[in-house]
Amino acid sequence: MSATIIQDSRGFFMVPQAPEESGYYTYGTPAHGAGQFASPKLMSLLFLVEHQWAATESRQFGIGNISLAGGRKFSPHHSHRSGLEVDIRPLRTDGKHQRVSYLEHEYDRAATAKLIDLFFQSGMVDLIFFNDKKIAKVKPLAGHNDHFHVQVKM
Repeated sequence: MSATIIQDSRGFFMVPQAPEESGYYTYGTPAHGAGQFASPKLMSLLFLVEHQWAATESRQFGIGNISLAGGRKFSPHHSHRSGLEVDIRPLRTDGKHQRVSYLEHEYDRAATAKLIDLFFQSGMVDLIFFNDKKIAKVKPLAGHNDHFHVQVKM
């Protein structure tokens, strides 16, 4: 049995994987949080948004890839090394913990826009890449139909 590393050489912690009564769930590769090492600043943002979200919503949002331990190259990403970037799944109308493209029937644009707005309201976000052009302030980027990419200010 191997021990799970929860803090890396940068002092970054793995996002808690299944906290009770949280407003989020985790997903991503590699499994079991190995790609979810976050800087303290990103961790603070995630907990702030999660708390605000859970205050009014029963559905959880999905937190995906952040960075590998030590900031190693994270293929196929060109980024996700600083611990300041995170992939978030859009919301589904059925509440399932599964991927959904903004082009699919199960996609909940209103809830996704509300979640994205919470990230922007924090004042901690530089930009968000997502291909749903009907959501204010997001920038399109190839490969971002089924998740949005949040970049925290340095």
